[in-house]
Amino acid sequence: MVVAPFLLFVVFLGIVILANAIRIVREYERLVVFRLGRLIGERGPGVVLLIPIIDRAVKVGLRIVTLDVPPQDIITKDNVSVKVNAVVYYRVFLPDKAIVVVEDYNYATSQLAQTTLRSVLGSAELDELLSARDKINLELQAILDRQTDAWGIKVTVVEVKHVDLPENMQRAIARQAEAERERRAKVIHAEGELQAAQSLQKAASILATEPIAVQLRYFQTLNEIAVEKNSTIIFPVPIDLIELFLKKTTGKAE
Repeated sequence: MVVAPFLLFVVFLGIVILANAIRIVREYERLVVFRLGRLIGERGPGVVLLIPIIDRAVKVGLRIVTLDVPPQDIITKDNVSVKVNAVVYYRVFLPDKAIVVVEDYNYATSQLAQTTLRSVLGSAELDELLSARDKINLELQAILDRQTDAWGIKVTVVEVKHVDLPENMQRAIARQAEAERERRAKVIHAEGELQAAQSLQKAASILATEPIAVQLRYFQTLNEIAVEKNSTIIFPVPIDLIELFLKKTTGKAE
């Protein structure tokens, strides 16, 4: 009667030990294995056998991690106070370094991203922050990737998500944009006036060299007025036109 419970205990203990000795590692994971406190390497994917009590394993994911950097209060180079947040995409490419070199690589990357964001954006002016976003993103990504390389972490993308401006600065930027639109409208209007004046100058030069063209233009104007208006119009006839007809008539009579 005493043997049966003892056997059950042994079987149960064996199952527990076997369960701890066998690990199933997915394709996107790796096990960093320590034997008696000493790093012996990484294992996986697939079935990994561990020596119970002697081996200790830490699981590390290899997929890209999305890190949301909380809003940071930043004073730009031209002394404008803004609030900026960003997003960082990174992944672990050396699991053993990510566990051995740094205590918590996720927390360390988050803190580094916040300090780097404040440092880089604090050295840029507001116009650059608003217009040269791609350049700033690349600079942030290069700095973070260089500093986290020793941790076995690869920073792939950094994106500044939102720049929150003070209300008075928003109104100033709106007025500046409106003034710029008005300036462009005036320039376009002036260019149109210049082109119209140049066209009129060319037309006047042509009409000055061809008197008959003036008369033809005169008749065309009369025709247009007659079509558009249904009332009687008294239109003065140029003396030059009468003289032209008189000369032709006199010539025929002779």
